[in-house]
Amino acid sequence: MGWLTVTTFLPLVGVAVLLVWPRIPNDAARGVAVVVSIATFLVSLGMLGRFDGSVSGFQMVEQAWWVRSLHLRYLLGVDGVSVFLVLLTTFLLPIAILASWRVERNVRGFMIAMLLLETAVVGTFLSLDLLLFFLFFEAMLFPMYLIIGGWGYERRIYAAVKFFLFTMFGSAFLLLSILFLYSKAGTFDVRELSGVALSTTASRWLFLGFFVAFAVKVPVFPLHTWLPDAHTEAPTAGSVILAAVLLKIGAYGLIRFNLTLFPDAAHYFARTVEVLALVGIVYGALCALMQTDLKRLIAYSSVSHLGFVVLGIFAFTRYGVTGGVLQMVNHGLSTGALFLLVGMLYERIHTRNLGEMGGMASGTPKLAALFLFAALSSLGLPGLNNFVGEFLVILGSFARNPVYGWIAATGVVLAAIYLLWAYQRMAQGPVNEAHAVQADLNVREIALLAPVVAAILVLGMYPKLVLDRIEPTTTKVVGQVQQVEQPAVARAEGGN
Repeated sequence: MGWLTVTTFLPLVGVAVLLVWPRIPNDAARGVAVVVSIATFLVSLGMLGRFDGSVSGFQMVEQAWWVRSLHLRYLLGVDGVSVFLVLLTTFLLPIAILASWRVERNVRGFMIAMLLLETAVVGTFLSLDLLLFFLFFEAMLFPMYLIIGGWGYERRIYAAVKFFLFTMFGSAFLLLSILFLYSKAGTFDVRELSGVALSTTASRWLFLGFFVAFAVKVPVFPLHTWLPDAHTEAPTAGSVILAAVLLKIGAYGLIRFNLTLFPDAAHYFARTVEVLALVGIVYGALCALMQTDLKRLIAYSSVSHLGFVVLGIFAFTRYGVTGGVLQMVNHGLSTGALFLLVGMLYERIHTRNLGEMGGMASGTPKLAALFLFAALSSLGLPGLNNFVGEFLVILGSFARNPVYGWIAATGVVLAAIYLLWAYQRMAQGPVNEAHAVQADLNVREIALLAPVVAAILVLGMYPKLVLDRIEPTTTKVVGQVQQVEQPAVARAEGGN
């Protein structure tokens, strides 16, 4: 049993313990989930230690026949695109579980759902068999649905059903596309499918089928409407994992499948996708400016920030795609920290309405300071993690089309406005007497946030640690697309 299999399925050990111990005390259930999720993170560090950052292809491949007659295989592998997304998942899961320590309703069920979600997400990032990928892709839908619908806020059922319907809508297109591709190629192996000859029409229709599924998950404008509701109604742990990890599966799918399997179709639809990404960047930022619910504001900021990721991917430049992958990791850290802090704030004052806040910096200075730090990270302050990813995306977009680069840059300006304005309304000004006396962050909460803060600082000051391992794979992907691109674009990238 290899590193990838253990990383993927180790959380199920915790699920098994929780299932066979039906009357497990709440604290014991929490303890099992924390121990198993930390063990999974440690195993993923071992996977990272064995990863060779100079290799562009898949590494540590693990395979076994599933149904030989149908060419179905259990097939896992990791490359520069997926390795840090797996690490991000295993890093944030124990933090999200610890942040849910005060969950009292059906604690055992909540921890089972969180561990199931971890296995499904990690399996999605590591699967090299398309059908296996689809199974993991669908498997993560159910625990996330339960987390939102079972432990969310007032309108949790509405938000959970909306999340479920949107995702299933995209999955239907994905399944049909996978089956059609199999009928043409006779294999589900991603490595073999990248060389399959398809007609122009088939390639474009397949691109659209895959794109719809992943655009819903990102989400790309105008398929984003489920996200603000899901974030607003989800419990803190659900919001953290949804924003930090699940949204990245859509962007990952665009790179892994849309670009590598259908490069000519990707080039054909690139302008349309880039326009949608730019609309998402500006629209998400403007919607964030109009929010009074702090959680909903951060949700719309995710629409804007994920627009940067999609724009970078479809810039088809080395800087753009590499920056897009780095930005997936960066957004997970900064937005994850913001949702953690909003959850901690809500536990104290029982509101997320910015109009009912004010002066929190005087009563809870540590919470306010860390919220400002996370906001500065999210808006791309130089020296913090988001700056490098957004800078590379904008640089790559300028190489593709200077107008795209200028429009994307306005998203950075708008992010500074809505995040700093949110901080001002929450932390500065006159103190709301109803919230005048509040406890500041305790030791447990500071310990939860400390690893995320450290990661934000490390990636902000030394992004080379990640970029050196990402770039060989993204350079290979860009090379595949540029084989069918216009010479002018290829020359622009060559100048980089």
